[in-house]
Amino acid sequence: MDDGIASIFLKEYFVKSTLMTFSTRSVLPFIATLVLPLSFTGCTGEKTGDIASSKGTKTEAAAPAASFAPITSARPNRTAFAPTTTSIRKAPGAEITAPKIKYNAGEDPEFARQHGWPVKGPSPLPGSILPQKRIVAYYGNPLSKKMGALGEFPKDDMLRRLKGETARWEKADPSTPVQPALHLIAVVAQGEPGKAGKYRMVIPDTIVNQVYGWAKEANAILFIDIQTGHDDIRNILPRFEWLLKNPDVHLGIDPEFNLIASKKKPGTKIGTYDAADINYASGYLKDLVKKYNLPPKVFIVHRFTRNGVTNTRKIVLRPEVQIVMNMDGWGAPWLKRDSYKDYVVAEPVQYTGFKLFYHNDTKKGDPLLTPQDVLKLHPKPVYIQYQ
Repeated sequence: MDDGIASIFLKEYFVKSTLMTFSTRSVLPFIATLVLPLSFTGCTGEKTGDIASSKGTKTEAAAPAASFAPITSARPNRTAFAPTTTSIRKAPGAEITAPKIKYNAGEDPEFARQHGWPVKGPSPLPGSILPQKRIVAYYGNPLSKKMGALGEFPKDDMLRRLKGETARWEKADPSTPVQPALHLIAVVAQGEPGKAGKYRMVIPDTIVNQVYGWAKEANAILFIDIQTGHDDIRNILPRFEWLLKNPDVHLGIDPEFNLIASKKKPGTKIGTYDAADINYASGYLKDLVKKYNLPPKVFIVHRFTRNGVTNTRKIVLRPEVQIVMNMDGWGAPWLKRDSYKDYVVAEPVQYTGFKLFYHNDTKKGDPLLTPQDVLKLHPKPVYIQYQ
């Protein structure tokens, strides 16, 4: 563990403009009872995007040190996000015209087809989880109640709630079995550099093993999630071979907290990963699969901004690794659908995921999207994450 700071720092995000745009954030102090003194910035469950237009232009600014209020530079253009329409044209001489089908953003199969779905990737190897099953995960860290459902509730209550969510998804889509999962933030971005000067903290192995035990108790798989701060994924990922060599442990990475290039503090700027970084991580997982004779690994890449992942066309698909681009933004249902369309469907990689925030998606009175709502998306997400 790099840090011995006694307070927990939590970041604050705001939805700005129609593309889940990033306005400003600060790292605020939050005191909590922990197993040990830790300093958290991490993912507190409050996500938004960078300042980006639908054409991809982007500017970003660090949050001021002083207090601030949410900024809104533009009113949402509801017309721009109105349901799209796909119609079947009447053949010459035909007397009956098929009714027009109205789609919300992210639901139109023709839009998906035009952008390359379904993706032509390697055939699933024996033991693959996707696409035969849908993964439903609880995300967070047991040392903080503010980082997600995994740590918000006591262990037994948390596992009971997760079981209830998996049942809801099985009922909504009986054709796809559900694989429960715990998604642990094992490396947490920090608002302070710490002893290593890397603006990140590695959670003690004892805590990681504890959560791994919870996963086994629930017949769930485990994801370890890495927020690198100013560290390099090439330095931090090999540290977890002791855990990833297990067949039921998989990987997630968070571009938001990869800030090597900008050297900004986590929570003041949105980070990014390039295809080269993702290819390194998937190559590392591929080598582990071969070294330990494992079933394929699932590899989650969170994304909620246009520049969160760059050069997606250069991402390499490997039989040993199943890559999921997970739509990680929060907000109203129309905003989440639009972000899914622009950042996940429009730039196909392999599989898709969708994150649901119990608190932030509903904080302005909007309903939490149901499994039935999410299953209308095209392609249908095969990884669902609750925070």
